[in-house]
Amino acid sequence: NAATLFVFMLLQPIAGGLSDRVGRKPLMIAFGIAGVLFTYPIFTALETATNPVYAGLLVMAALLIVTGYTSINAVVKAELFPAHIRALGVALPYALANTLFGGTAEYVALKFKDSGFERGFYWYVTGMIAVSLIVYLRMKDTRTNSQIVED
Repeated sequence: NAATLFVFMLLQPIAGGLSDRVGRKPLMIAFGIAGVLFTYPIFTALETATNPVYAGLLVMAALLIVTGYTSINAVVKAELFPAHIRALGVALPYALANTLFGGTAEYVALKFKDSGFERGFYWYVTGMIAVSLIVYLRMKDTRTNSQIVED
C-alpha cells in the first residue's frame, strides 16, 4: 500500500548514508543473509494474512530487507568499473540479469502454481538471493577499491 511504499522511500537515503559509514559490501551482505533467512517465512505468512495491518507489516519487513540492495545498487555498480567502460560494465549485466530473472519471474511463478507447488517460487526467489549473496561475498569492497576516484 501507499504507506509502506512511502516508508520504503524514506529508508533509501538512510540506508545509503549507512553504507557511506560501514561500506556498501556489508550492507549488501546483510541484505543477502536477511533475504535468504526471511523470504520464505514472509511469503508463507502473507498467504494466510487476513489482517491488513499484519499484511502491511510483513510487506514492510520485506521492503526493509530489500533496502539493503535498492538503496545502493546503482552506486556499487558504478564503483566497480573505471569510467572508460562503466556504461557497458553496468548496463550489460543489468540488462542480462533483468531479462533472465526479472523478465521470467512471472512465468516461473505461474509454472510453480500450475504444477501445484506454488511455494516453490518462494524457494526460487530465496535461491536467487543466495546466488547474489555469493557474489557479494566475493566482490571487491568498493570502500577501498572504488573506480569512481579516478573520475
